[in-house]
Amino acid sequence: MVMATTASTAANTSFASVTLEVADPEAARRFYSAFGVDTYIRLRASEAHSTGFRGFTLALTVAGPATVDSFVGAAVDAGATVLKPATKSLWGYSGVIQAPDGTIWKIATSAKKDTGPATREIDEVVLLIGVEDVKATRQFYVGRGLTVAKSFGGKYAEFAPGQSSPVKLALYKRRALAKDLGVPADGTGSHRIVLGSTTDAFTDPDGFAWEAAASLAPTLS
Repeated sequence: MVMATTASTAANTSFASVTLEVADPEAARRFYSAFGVDTYIRLRASEAHSTGFRGFTLALTVAGPATVDSFVGAAVDAGATVLKPATKSLWGYSGVIQAPDGTIWKIATSAKKDTGPATREIDEVVLLIGVEDVKATRQFYVGRGLTVAKSFGGKYAEFAPGQSSPVKLALYKRRALAKDLGVPADGTGSHRIVLGSTTDAFTDPDGFAWEAAASLAPTLS
């Protein structure tokens, strides 16, 4: 399969932040601080109804298996549930956990062997949102001004990160994403996530809400 890329410089919207809507912001703040990802997300109190798969995951890329285990262990010690134990695969080594607030996180490395001791360093954070039609949603975001960095046909698309966001935005087929995480694809209600935009508020074709970044809650730190 050929990977398509684009280097458009006409972007007028960029991805600025990730806000998780949680029932107990203080408890969530403690969890994410212990987990080690508190500088990457924001929190906001919400009692929005949600059942089943919320349609997204946050993925951490780290240096090696020992670091994957370190993050999984810290999450479990802080109250997370293991959805998929960390294990080797064709692509490397990874595990999946669910935070007490319901957010699913995947911690992964392309390395199958450690070349050094475990660290608490994160190489990359990617917000993967599950969509029904990757091509259509990709074009929607291009129309909003986001710049495509990678695109694998109708299976996956990744956007260039905004200067103000430490997190990359990517699209994946919803059912494929759920399968990768080890959860049923069905879900209803709120996604319980709000994406920060450098421009105005809008909602994408799969119901993910964006708000102007200035109106979002402050970071955890």
